[in-house]
Amino acid sequence: MASKDLTQGPVWRALAAVSAPMSLGILGVLSVGLADAYFLGQLGEAPLAAVGYIYPITTAVTSLSIGLSAGANAAISQSIGRDDSEAETNRLSVHAILLGVALAMVIAVLFALGAGWIFGLMGASDDVLAEAKSYVPFWALSFPFLVGTALLNSVFRAHGDGATSAIVMSIAAALNIMLDPVLIYGLGPIPEMSTAGAAQATAIARSVTLVGAYIYAVKKGVLWWPEDLFCDLAKSVREVIRVGLPAAFSNAINPAGMALVTAAAAMLGDTVVAGLGAAQRVQSVSIVPLLALSAGIGPVVGQNWGAEREDRAREAVRQSWMFCAAYGVLVAVLLTLFADPIAGFIASDSEAAGYTARYLEIVSWSFLGYGILVTANAAMNARSKAVWSMGLSLFRIFAVYVPVAWIGVWMVGYSGILAAAVLANFSAVAGAFWACRRTGLWGKIAG
Repeated sequence: MASKDLTQGPVWRALAAVSAPMSLGILGVLSVGLADAYFLGQLGEAPLAAVGYIYPITTAVTSLSIGLSAGANAAISQSIGRDDSEAETNRLSVHAILLGVALAMVIAVLFALGAGWIFGLMGASDDVLAEAKSYVPFWALSFPFLVGTALLNSVFRAHGDGATSAIVMSIAAALNIMLDPVLIYGLGPIPEMSTAGAAQATAIARSVTLVGAYIYAVKKGVLWWPEDLFCDLAKSVREVIRVGLPAAFSNAINPAGMALVTAAAAMLGDTVVAGLGAAQRVQSVSIVPLLALSAGIGPVVGQNWGAEREDRAREAVRQSWMFCAAYGVLVAVLLTLFADPIAGFIASDSEAAGYTARYLEIVSWSFLGYGILVTANAAMNARSKAVWSMGLSLFRIFAVYVPVAWIGVWMVGYSGILAAAVLANFSAVAGAFWACRRTGLWGKIAG
């Protein structure tokens, strides 16, 4: 399959070519979490609160797939920009996928063994802990399939094909959501499995999707089994890991921070955790275009940097930040106006819904800052400057978000968590400008 050249034509068109279809795919993926919260919320407070504990931990573990995808995208898109041979680019792609699946198997086993202990440290009560622990085995089983699919999607995107990647993600999400009510509530001979049923739906959807996506990739010629599989294996691993590990850590920082903030919220009770968890899922869906833009800017920056078109890479960053600012204000207005009905839909408990609505009314005004953060991180990853994006994420979470949230809970309760989120997102804007300037993605290229 011929790669789409992202080094020619208007920069906005190159960004849109990859980002626009990714909105659909990312919306599908995030809708799974929203659907889980809705279906489980109908069973009572314990399953809904369990999702509040599960979400930040599984998101942190999932950061491995996001990080390795960033590493694969940087290496593959720069390879395409340099006009390397198709055989070299394909071999690099296969190496990235095999590396990711192998690491995912190790991480899945570790997560399955330690998840109960982690949930306990976060403050889960006995009923909630039992629900959360029932989710883990099936989710861990599905993790290698998730990582394999994420890396395969990064291959599509590096070639400028955001549409196929989006379709794969959407199919996985649709299958997961269709299976959710069947396995959560039970149907016919299938018993009610509550939280464990949600995890089983995820495992089935991910495994089926990976098999289908791989068959499609081979058929379309974007991937094939190389005859010289072990040629340049060490070089490929170094290229992917150089960006992938810092990027994985960078992506893990945010949900790890969320887990620590959830622990702070647990001091206020399970109802607060349920409301906060529901709000975070609404937030995830509302910022889909910003996340899609962060997925789209990587191939654009990577191909142009590989082709020594640094001016176009910087223009991509500038235009993406302008979009983040405009969209961020729009979504804040809408979430403020419709906070109560949205909260009432996702959280069946009226008190939890109140906490959800307050989060949406206040924190949504800082979403534009989060958009600037994730697009800056994606651009720096594609530029092979993942350590800078990791540092920016570390600053936002551990210098601002977590300490302010804990101090805020102690001083003013739930309002302290909201204030911490707003401050963390806006502080990331200043950090993004500084980091991108130092890495040559804003203003004069650094020496």
